[in-house]
Amino acid sequence: MEHQNIQDATDDIEIDLVELFHILLNKWWIIILSGILGGLVFIAVTVLFITPQYVSTTKMYVLSKQDSNTLTQQDMQTSLSLTKDYAELIKSRTVTEGVITQLGLDMTHEELLDKMTVDSATDTRILSISVKDEDPYEACEIANAIRDVAANHIKNVMDINAVNVVETANIPEEKASPSISKNGIIGGLLGVFVSVAVILISYMINDTIKTQEDVERYLGLSILGTIPLTETGKKTRKKKQKRGRGRR
Repeated sequence: MEHQNIQDATDDIEIDLVELFHILLNKWWIIILSGILGGLVFIAVTVLFITPQYVSTTKMYVLSKQDSNTLTQQDMQTSLSLTKDYAELIKSRTVTEGVITQLGLDMTHEELLDKMTVDSATDTRILSISVKDEDPYEACEIANAIRDVAANHIKNVMDINAVNVVETANIPEEKASPSISKNGIIGGLLGVFVSVAVILISYMINDTIKTQEDVERYLGLSILGTIPLTETGKKTRKKKQKRGRGRR
């Protein structure tokens, strides 16, 4: 008996899923239209209201030498282990405030840190300093200034001789963010999700009986027969629908 009840419940779930699939299939044009509109809205917001950001990157090579004339394996290992220390020194207040004073920037230490990123590739002594700004020329200028001020600060603190420039900062031609295509895709997917959710919720909260199957399923009654509408009945029904629309 319990097995039969479980089977009936499973059948009901399968029927509901099939119905939901058909509901979504019948509303495919609404879903696609919502996706297109969502993508267009996100693209418009990206273009009109989000300020483009540009990223400029400079690279420096820091090497700790015990002897200025020779380079040993121990020097290489020491420099590698200290790479994280160099990165912290670059982000120190001494460096940021020195750059702000040198360039006359209207920003605080924290604001400059938000614009700056310091990375080091695995198993290398090369440090990359990246600066993001809405002005590509200012991003380049700030990145080079940070590198120069940080090089002097690292030499003074770590008592080393070699801080070499691997790559000067470039003036970026392409914006790093925002991505119009990425935001358009996100908006399209969000539009599809919202439309699907609205369609399913509207279907689930609509408890009106529309078909013979609904009568048998929800009321547990059998249909003995149906009475078709006559031409007069159809006309009367159409008139009532028109009147209802007119009142609205």
